[in-house]
Amino acid sequence: MNAATKAVLKENLQFLKLSTIMKNLENINRQALEAKISYTDFLLNLTQAEVNVRKENGRKRRIREASFSLHKPLETFEFEAAPDLDARFINDLASGSYIKQNKNIIFLGKSGTGKTHLATALGIEACDHGVRTKFITGCGLVNELTEARDEKRLRLTIKRYFNYGLLIIDELGYVPFSKEGAELLFQVLAERHERKPIIITTNKGFGDWTEIFGDPSLTAALLDRVTHKAHVINCSWQSYRLSETLKQRKK
Repeated sequence: MNAATKAVLKENLQFLKLSTIMKNLENINRQALEAKISYTDFLLNLTQAEVNVRKENGRKRRIREASFSLHKPLETFEFEAAPDLDARFINDLASGSYIKQNKNIIFLGKSGTGKTHLATALGIEACDHGVRTKFITGCGLVNELTEARDEKRLRLTIKRYFNYGLLIIDELGYVPFSKEGAELLFQVLAERHERKPIIITTNKGFGDWTEIFGDPSLTAALLDRVTHKAHVINCSWQSYRLSETLKQRKK
């Protein structure tokens, strides 16, 4: 490749914003000449490098945007400490089947059983599969919606939460909502009903959700939408944190 051709090629790659191809051009060109591969294979190798980098950058961007409280991938979950949990079913969910079917997932159980870990792990898998994901606590979401209403941008905020391919609402039920807060959250959940999946973690059984949302009619309407065709996973095993504390005391 002569200098003039190389210069024009670099300008073209810069214009097309193909920075990875420009970075790997000489190395892949040299390998192609040595191996005497076809023009098609050369082009494939060159574009594959660009695709791989863009996919990885996109994955990292989605994980940053998701705002997970902690980075807890599925491989770090201790299935041995959750004997009632079907690991094969969780791995099937990790493939994204529920997202394609627009099905919700609800993790029910006491604090410390790994509900947030499982929700986060499924969220990370969703990011890996190219799905825009958002992780937020129930209180955090209601506070944001309340501020948006006060600043007259509620419609835009609800639209933003609808546009996420997967919405994870953590710790629903730890703090009860005001009537206004419950109604605002209902709007987000109703907007996504049967169109976009939600993962919820909660320490309250469905019979106790009136304690969270106050109004029985609103609670019934919300439960009807959230549980419709949902995967409900009861995390009935002992708390991880309690188990660790007891082990430390024994030591």
